[in-house]
Amino acid sequence: MKNLNLLIVEGNIEKENNNFKENGIQTHAESLQDSIGHYANDLNIEVFNPCSEKNFNKIISDIKKYDGMIWGGSSLNIYNDCIEIRRQISFMKECFKSIKKILAICWGMQVAVTAAGGQVKKSTNGAHIGIANDIEINNDGINHPLYFSKAKKFNSPAFNFDEVVMLPKGAVHLASNKINKVQSIHFKHGISDVWGLQYHPEITYHKMITLIKFRKDRLINDRKCFKDEEEIKNHINFIEEEIKRSEKNSRMLELKNWLNHLKAA
Repeated sequence: MKNLNLLIVEGNIEKENNNFKENGIQTHAESLQDSIGHYANDLNIEVFNPCSEKNFNKIISDIKKYDGMIWGGSSLNIYNDCIEIRRQISFMKECFKSIKKILAICWGMQVAVTAAGGQVKKSTNGAHIGIANDIEINNDGINHPLYFSKAKKFNSPAFNFDEVVMLPKGAVHLASNKINKVQSIHFKHGISDVWGLQYHPEITYHKMITLIKFRKDRLINDRKCFKDEEEIKNHINFIEEEIKRSEKNSRMLELKNWLNHLKAA
C-alpha cells in the first residue's frame, strides 16, 4: 500500500510564526508534525500556509493528491475581516471540493464552520487559556469514532476566545464544556468528511504554558483575561498540576483516532 499524502495547514500569519521562532516556540504546524510522528511515520506530509500565498493555483492544481488534511490553530479571530482570513476561508472552500478527510482543530474548525455556512463569535462565557476543563462527550459523541476509548469527561490543552454559535447544515454536535457549548463536531460538506475540535489534543501543556508567558502582556492589557502577573502565575501553577495527572496517549487519542480514520479504506 502506498504511503498516504497528508496536508497540514498553518493558520498563523508569517509575523506571528516569526515571533514564535524568535522566542523558541514551535509553530502550530511543527507541533502537529511532532504529534503525528508519535503515531505514524509512513505519511507524506506537506505544510501550506494560505496567509502567505497570494495565489493558490499551484497547490489547487495538485490538491486531489492529498488523502487527508489537518488544519491547526491560529492567533486570529474569524470575525475580524482581513485579507489573511479571507484567504483561509477561500482555501478551505477549495479543500471541500477535493479532500475527503479533514481534521479541523480550534481555528481550523472555526474556518471550516464559517466556510460551510456556520457562524463563529466571541465566546460569551470566557476563554480557554492553556486548558479546557471538564469537556463532556454527549451521546452522539460516545458513539463516534473520534472518541473511541476516550473518557466521557476530560481536560485538554486549549487556547481560544471564540466559539461556534451556529453549526453548518447537517452537523452533529459531539461534546461541550461550561465555556464552549460546541467543543467538537462532525459534518460533511462538498466531498469532505470533517471532524472538528475546539481544543488542542496535539499541543502539550508545556507549550501552552510557554504561550501564556509569551502572550502575558496581551492577556492582561488587551484580552483582560488576568488582572496581573500574579494571576497568570497562579493559572500556570494550575496547569502544571494537570501535567502531573495527564497521560500523553489519553490526551492525544482524538489525533490517533483520526489518523486511523485516515488510513481506513
